[in-house]
Amino acid sequence: MKESLIKDIGEQGLLKIVQRFCPQDIIGDDGAVIPAPNSGKSLVVTTDILVDGVHFSDRTTSGEDVGWRCVAANLSDLAAMGASPLGITVGLSLPGDIPVYWVNSLYQGMSQCLEQYNTPIVGGDICRSSIITVSITAFGEVFPHHAIRRSTAKVGDAIMVTGFHGASRAGLELLLNPELDKCLDAAEKLALIQAHQRPKPRLDILPLLSKIQNPNSKIQTPNFPISGMDSSDGLADAIAQICRGSQVGAIIERSQIPIPPALNWLVSPSSVWDWVLYGGEDFELVLSLPHELAEFLVQELGAGAAIIGTITPGDEVWLRDSSGVYSDELLTMTRGFQHFSSDIARDN
Repeated sequence: MKESLIKDIGEQGLLKIVQRFCPQDIIGDDGAVIPAPNSGKSLVVTTDILVDGVHFSDRTTSGEDVGWRCVAANLSDLAAMGASPLGITVGLSLPGDIPVYWVNSLYQGMSQCLEQYNTPIVGGDICRSSIITVSITAFGEVFPHHAIRRSTAKVGDAIMVTGFHGASRAGLELLLNPELDKCLDAAEKLALIQAHQRPKPRLDILPLLSKIQNPNSKIQTPNFPISGMDSSDGLADAIAQICRGSQVGAIIERSQIPIPPALNWLVSPSSVWDWVLYGGEDFELVLSLPHELAEFLVQELGAGAAIIGTITPGDEVWLRDSSGVYSDELLTMTRGFQHFSSDIARDN
């Protein structure tokens, strides 16, 4: 009998294997929530690995931008858990012939992102390798009953996003194919490229969640009612993951999904929707919550935030178009970026 290879089972299949060795009540979200006795809060821990040729390359990303993106990816996971950052550790593997200035630039980019959120680098490790790999572990804290989970969405909840999707993929395409920018003005081009090189984790939502959690709030929430995750692997993937974790379905209204206007000038409508749904690395949050709370967050967050659908019974996620221009589409996790199941690197 032929032995199975990792590429045969893909990322999701591999995760099922390694998750058997972890406590089932801790894993499965954007970070692990670990009780911290006597502190009143839980520790949230998350790790991301970024690899040269898969997540970044010198064609599109400077050392500073690599550093920023590595940090932003981890802080986004903390935001997706509703956790405030405490610090990060950095594991760096690299060949000996890498210029010293590149490493200095890498840490400058990390520091520039971390300074936005008063978060320090508190340790790490460095070793020799044949390829550049940056592994960051981020630590945060959250009140135990206020952690955002993927498994608590309820039928009737609104589904909202904190911002635009498709911008990071558009920025990558502009970097790889500079001729595309002829139809954009300088500000539009810069905004899309910045969305790819310098994404902003949505930690700005934490003060708004504090308002919801405040017992004196006009919005009455006896139990913390928010489920969700970040959209680093694509909008469709995030919605499907939440629904799978909560054993529910969803209906998404195509016309309600916020799209950066500049995308319509770059590519065909079919490509626009592919970038929006499956492009990934926008680092926005996708949340399931009562409509009143969703409306509050959308109003407070402003441009790009929107209610895009509703949680339904069943286990299918449908993209509907009330205008009738597009046919109904079943959204899955299979079209987004998946390690091992694709030969196409994410960023090179």
